[in-house]
Amino acid sequence: MAQDPLRNFRYRLEIDGIEQAGFSEVAIGETSNDPIEYREGNELTTVRKLNGLTKHANITLKWGVTDSTELTAWFQMVNDGATPLDSARRTVVIRAQNEAGEDKAAWEVTRAWPTKYNPTDLNGKGTDVAIDQLELCNEGIRRIQ
Repeated sequence: MAQDPLRNFRYRLEIDGIEQAGFSEVAIGETSNDPIEYREGNELTTVRKLNGLTKHANITLKWGVTDSTELTAWFQMVNDGATPLDSARRTVVIRAQNEAGEDKAAWEVTRAWPTKYNPTDLNGKGTDVAIDQLELCNEGIRRIQ
């Protein structure tokens, strides 16, 4: 039986120890493995390909500014260097939901920590929502559901 694909606008995040209401956008970066070409002198002229380093792109979170400062405090903890980086690392789970609000797919981001914070721009002539942005580097992204 064919299933309808999930829509990309209904999701939620779980970040160890951080309560954050919602995000307007979550950009999940790609994961890639760079092949290593290898050939020994007595082999045919075709190279073998071995798996090399696995790279996980950063995750970008965008949210409307509220009075919550938990995410910016997390960034500041890393930026100040007062806390060892290992204690600042968090597991982030991104859950996609169906139309009924049930979790149907999930990605786990391991050992994530904030590497860049971009506060909102302000404009006295505008009517846009104030949006903050946080970029998380990580050591693994995998689908768990």
